[in-house]
Amino acid sequence: MALLKDGTQTEDAYTDVSGDETVDFSGTVIISLEQWLANKDALSARKLLGIVLRSDEKPELIKDDLEHFSVIALDFPTFRDGRAYSHARVLRSRYGYSGELRAVGDVLLEQLHYMHRVGFNSFVVAGNDAIGDWETACADFSVWYQPTSDGRATTTRLRHSPDPVIKPE
Repeated sequence: MALLKDGTQTEDAYTDVSGDETVDFSGTVIISLEQWLANKDALSARKLLGIVLRSDEKPELIKDDLEHFSVIALDFPTFRDGRAYSHARVLRSRYGYSGELRAVGDVLLEQLHYMHRVGFNSFVVAGNDAIGDWETACADFSVWYQPTSDGRATTTRLRHSPDPVIKPE
């Protein structure tokens, strides 16, 4: 598995302890929602802390605690489960989360572009060529129909622009 962050393959500084029953919370860790709720007072002072939300755990559950998380990992248990797309959009647009938003689980090359559009900026991907997969995903589309949190111009905005030579961002 490789971690892509902001278009670059990087080492993961976090240890995922979200599935552990007994946890040493020292170091940079990613915890589960259950672990957060059970240890919130002790963990609140941490600077580098991540949390993973399963697809059935809504971001509303942590909306008042977002400043405590430098990473929020949203789980895709299967590529057919798209709830994490909505959760990412809510975290970015409604709650203003600006930290690392990581896609984990069944993350496929074909989905990287769409995940990025709704606010993910890091991805745990399987495969031998993570950078090549990222470049392929980024080159798939040059115009967009729907507005999202990435700020790219939509076809409607481009079509009605006074400058007919506007290029997509």
